[in-house]
Amino acid sequence: MVPSVQQHRSMLMLLVLSGLIISICMGLRQSLGLFLRPMTVGLGISAATFGFSIALQNIVWGISQPFVGALADRYGPRPVLLGTAFLYAAGLLMMIFSNSVPAGLEIAGFLTGIGVAGTGFGVLIGTVSRASAPDRRTQTVGIVAAAGSLGTMVLAPVSQGLIHAFGWQVAIAAAAAIAASMALLSLPIRDSAPAKQAARNAGQSATAAVREALSHKGYLYMTVAFFACGFQLVFITSYLPSYLQICGVAPGVSATALALIGLFNAIGTYAFGLLGARYSQKHLLALIYLLRTLAIIAFLSVPVTATSTLIFAAAMGLLWLGVVPLVTGIVGRVFGFTNFNTLYGVAFLSHQVGSFVGAWMGGVVFDIRGNYNIAWGALIAIGAAAFVLQWMMDERPPSGRKSPGEAAAVPA
Repeated sequence: MVPSVQQHRSMLMLLVLSGLIISICMGLRQSLGLFLRPMTVGLGISAATFGFSIALQNIVWGISQPFVGALADRYGPRPVLLGTAFLYAAGLLMMIFSNSVPAGLEIAGFLTGIGVAGTGFGVLIGTVSRASAPDRRTQTVGIVAAAGSLGTMVLAPVSQGLIHAFGWQVAIAAAAAIAASMALLSLPIRDSAPAKQAARNAGQSATAAVREALSHKGYLYMTVAFFACGFQLVFITSYLPSYLQICGVAPGVSATALALIGLFNAIGTYAFGLLGARYSQKHLLALIYLLRTLAIIAFLSVPVTATSTLIFAAAMGLLWLGVVPLVTGIVGRVFGFTNFNTLYGVAFLSHQVGSFVGAWMGGVVFDIRGNYNIAWGALIAIGAAAFVLQWMMDERPPSGRKSPGEAAAVPA
């Protein structure tokens, strides 16, 4: 059946709003590394303390993602988006008052972690995937993820400018206001009908779906490899500005590098979405892990200058979120979309454990050694291991049934 004009308009609105929300969510999160230096000086805290807050954000994001995803599977995306957008904003505001509130920085990390789980990829990608035609899912997810990656390109320079002109407190307050705007953007996103959702869930409960996935060797390989993704990316966003300062690179280069990551991320994510529709998604994922690791080796092998930093940022940007359409494509094709948000959330938990370790390790290594050499070495070793695991993944559906990902799209 040919989609009606109204269906086309509804799909276009869903894509635009999802892209904007994800763009704000990820742009704010990936700009937090710019606050490391001014906050450690202004609050009199160590790099490890700041790093632990970022690490806590990431592990809470990972732990809460399956539960937030399950809520979206059951009740639809809108209420989840509304609640988590306000939690995101509250967490950012808490950073301003972290010296006045006991464990304030940890509370901030906790709240923003839940906020990112609800307003990031985990919920909206499932919504977009269910609304897309089967032969267009990977490309559509790639478009949304690519649009979402543009937030860093805009918000990193804005944050840097506000920090320089007005101080980090004003910059954080502005970030909180931007985070709250995601609640307004989520209002037009239509909830899934509870009756239809109940019918979809009748075939397999979330618990049974998780149990089946965890017994699937290929899913486990992909999930473990996902650890390396979080480990590498969060370390870079959190500590690249500090590393460049040690190397004598001008402060403005850090914000430019993060903006370049956002720009090239959009290109790379869209490209991998297209490639994922034609070639092996598991091999493309493995290639991303390998190329990231080679880019890190190349960056460390030459003198660190503004030019080499921007080239490195562009290369990493091309490989940044290309994993999203590929991982979601594999999960949907192998296990279907009835409990998609839940299963993606479980896999994403591994990603966020890696993010937690990467963020915390960077601060600890710097406080002990005064440099990041050991941390960079860990990024290389883990990236190589992820390449091997992902290449070996068995992406066939669970034995005894046809790939559920071939089912027709479910309207959002």
